[in-house]
Amino acid sequence: MSDLRGGRYDAIVVGAGHNGLVCAAYLAKAGRKVLVLERRHQVGGATTTEEIHPGFKFSCCSYVVSLLRPWIIRDLELPRHGYEVLPLEATLTPFPDGRYLLRDSDPERTRRSIAQFSPRDAEVYKRFGQQMAELGRLIKPLIDQPAPDPLSRDPRELLRIARLGKQIRGEGDAWLFANVKMMTMSAVDFLSEWFECEQLIAPMAISGIIGTFLGIRSPGTAYVLLHHYMGEIDGSFRAWGLPKGGTGAIAQAIASSARALGVEIRTEAPVAHLLMQNGRAAGVVLANGDEIRARAVISGLDPHRTFLHLVGEEHLDPEIAQQVRRFKMRGSSGKVNLALDALPELTCRPDYGPHLQGGITIAPSIDYLERAYDDAKYGAFSRQPFMDVLIPSLTDPTVAPPGKHVMSIFVQYAPYHLKEGAADWPNQREAFGDAVIDTLSEYMPNLKSLILHRQVLTPWDLEQIYGLTEGNIFHGELSLEQLAFLRPMAGWSRYRTPVRNLWMCASGTHPGGGIMGVPGALCAQAMLGKRAV
Repeated sequence: MSDLRGGRYDAIVVGAGHNGLVCAAYLAKAGRKVLVLERRHQVGGATTTEEIHPGFKFSCCSYVVSLLRPWIIRDLELPRHGYEVLPLEATLTPFPDGRYLLRDSDPERTRRSIAQFSPRDAEVYKRFGQQMAELGRLIKPLIDQPAPDPLSRDPRELLRIARLGKQIRGEGDAWLFANVKMMTMSAVDFLSEWFECEQLIAPMAISGIIGTFLGIRSPGTAYVLLHHYMGEIDGSFRAWGLPKGGTGAIAQAIASSARALGVEIRTEAPVAHLLMQNGRAAGVVLANGDEIRARAVISGLDPHRTFLHLVGEEHLDPEIAQQVRRFKMRGSSGKVNLALDALPELTCRPDYGPHLQGGITIAPSIDYLERAYDDAKYGAFSRQPFMDVLIPSLTDPTVAPPGKHVMSIFVQYAPYHLKEGAADWPNQREAFGDAVIDTLSEYMPNLKSLILHRQVLTPWDLEQIYGLTEGNIFHGELSLEQLAFLRPMAGWSRYRTPVRNLWMCASGTHPGGGIMGVPGALCAQAMLGKRAV
């Protein structure tokens, strides 16, 4: 059956995640006729806000924002469509002995907090931040452009690489050495070159492992740390924030912008597979059998789902199929969302001060984090996991009823591949949730008595509900062999795919994951430059 509404489209985007919506908006802004198809009842993918318990709105998956590029916000006029971010200005790390480390927007207060553990580290901390800001400043242009292609013979690309090399040489040996270290060292080893006390090193190192199946001592995690240091809100570098209305409000703002530009968005419209003709993508076939044709199809799905399911191996060269299977997913994270009757009390600081409006990091020591990783290596969830905890309702009262609160708990490690098999996750879901609450209760003793409702999302749930293969929140690990011109595979990092008329626009492409929007924007730019639509 052919589509009878609107005829032929210039492009169909499969999946209304934030990158798919960004891609669609840019194409429509260039005058193209675009259709976005989403299998769920709402847009956003993993960038979603849902009322799981009456009156309580959870950012079910992604929960903070900072990587969404300022130029995308400007181009799509997102503030006009409801985009608003409320800054997160503190990170508190409690310790079992009752002490705590508080890093916030006040440099002197942060210095005093670090000094209780190491006066030396307190003095070094500001200089470290300046060094990371400088590294990030020079790396950021690379994430705002297509990945350099060292295999290209295009004179324009060779000139671009030459200019990049000249820029790197101009930064001097110290900058080059620092970058080599970032690319090869573990987060702990890199941080240990700066700091001496593990009360500071441990909570800082966790930025190197978020969303990876790696430990804080694994080589390459220093780069992932830098990736998370490149946050920016309203021009403020290294800034993280909570979107007003939850992360789903970001997707809604992008969708509103896209609709204003002429994009058609259909929810509850699952795509079964591509419509293939003579080895090229000619459109899509919906689960109900409807066929919709377009000049180009853009996948907002991860590489595994795009090639192995949407396309199908029968339409792929065997070598390409093998490369796709080698692309590591290995989900390692889970999420627990709580509806609370009141605010919890921290043993280390029982007052209800502004420290609760930031992040609460459960990462008391390097050994603690390594033991958490040990559980995962052998196919079990961490009995005492690393946790990144937020109470969004303190900053944004719209997400909970008056006097009540929402708690967001990002959890690592929760390996998709349990030793009993991934299919056993439904049997272990509640035990995983119990381990999270039991561990957190060691720091918040009244927590259990306040819980009105809890949502436990395992990697299996992230796959089943949100379409994230193996529950990987970045559509594939951010490991060195899966970055830049190797993401998602060598020779295909510029958003085109080996299947004619099929493009990719999501986090499985350069520059990777997070609520960034860059893969979607760069994909649209590449398509327009190639006159693919």
